[in-house]
Amino acid sequence: MKRLAARAARGWMRIAPQFLPFADAACTELPLPRLLRLSLFQVSVGIAAALLIGTLNRVMIVELKVPAWLVAVMVALPLLFAPFRALVGFRSDTYRSALGWRRVPFIWMGTMLQFGGLAIMPFSLLILSGDTHGPVIVGQVGAALAFLLVGAGFHTTQTTGLALATDLAPVELRPRVVALMYVMLLFGVALSSLTFGWLLTHFSELRLIQVVQGAGLVTMLLNGIALWKQEARRPVDRGAARPKFRDSWQAYAGSNRALRFLLAVGLGSAAFSMQDILLEPYGGQILGLSVSATTLLTAIIAFGALCAFTLAARLLARGADPYRIAAAGVTVGLGAFACIILSAPFESPLLYRCGSALIGFSGGLFGVGTLIAAMGIDSSVDNGLALGAWGAVQACAAGTAIAISGALRDLFSTLAAHGALGPALTGPAVGYGCVYHIEVVMLFATLIAIGPLVRPTRGSLVSAGYRLAGASGSHQ
Repeated sequence: MKRLAARAARGWMRIAPQFLPFADAACTELPLPRLLRLSLFQVSVGIAAALLIGTLNRVMIVELKVPAWLVAVMVALPLLFAPFRALVGFRSDTYRSALGWRRVPFIWMGTMLQFGGLAIMPFSLLILSGDTHGPVIVGQVGAALAFLLVGAGFHTTQTTGLALATDLAPVELRPRVVALMYVMLLFGVALSSLTFGWLLTHFSELRLIQVVQGAGLVTMLLNGIALWKQEARRPVDRGAARPKFRDSWQAYAGSNRALRFLLAVGLGSAAFSMQDILLEPYGGQILGLSVSATTLLTAIIAFGALCAFTLAARLLARGADPYRIAAAGVTVGLGAFACIILSAPFESPLLYRCGSALIGFSGGLFGVGTLIAAMGIDSSVDNGLALGAWGAVQACAAGTAIAISGALRDLFSTLAAHGALGPALTGPAVGYGCVYHIEVVMLFATLIAIGPLVRPTRGSLVSAGYRLAGASGSHQ
């Protein structure tokens, strides 16, 4: 029996790198079990993302009858903290606690903020819905505070957690380690969305409270396990001078190439994020799908993104340009939104689900392409600032897009209901369709921004970064 187990383990170790994206990121200094344990903080972030974007927005709009514009603003509130990701990353680069840690105090602080937000969120939502005797303003303030706490928590945890992962990994494996972290994020989104869909099959306010608070408890447990004995304690040098944030930021964003890259990240992230608040209500209101059925869409999107990560891993190992991978994701996204738009006139839930999967696939290609490119723009800055800048632009663009999308949907729906858009555009799907068409235009703008970056630049650190990742993959 032991021989069979050992033989099976050896066989799995041989085939794992072929089927697990970026599984070859493990090394002697950072073995795969320790790497996967560290990545649990990304699973907790995925739980929060699936809950806020994949489940609560549908429940608030359809079941709790909260206006879509207010839901969009609430879901976008966590992203108000996104501009501070670069600053948080920089502070974790230069911080020294009394115990000799840099990253751990920030990750734990983010965990506590996230737990606090999830603890008070369900009660504030019930007051916000008007089903209680309490004043609605209390629900609005409570919901805003809850969403802000969750946002500050997972942005802090994710930024410093990714920086810790790159600290522990050898230089040549850092892009692949960070990419593996995002695979685990998608795994968390997919698993939690399936779990939420199963738990909310028979929806009730009490069940909603239990699900949200249970997610807060799981967040604490996962992050505690992830941090256990990961970061080494170092002697504290109180007299050492700390660099200034302004100087480090100018070193990172001082070139036109870096600015164009951040513009492309912002446009693409906004284009892929406007549908986040609308996709599940679209399925419920236009196609008549249940809460459980629309919640599964988050898992479908995450599965498409996982497929994109697998493909991107193979392409990067062969020396592919990360900007070309990102551009390919944008191109696939055009077809994805076409499927979503056409699902309404054809009354096809299948076309709707296919479009959702393609959105996940295209967004995954764009995300991993820009992520690997971000790692190689400038090696003169530390990990926290580089990853924080990429995450800050991505999250800010996504938050702005989410907030605007709800207002645009309500605006165009009102115009269509009053016949202001013409006799052909009067149905309930018009408001959603207008937003989806705006996203298509933004995807074209993203392609325009990425175009000059694809051209090879002599001495480019970006090209060196993906060649290094490819060499690492062939070595493994």
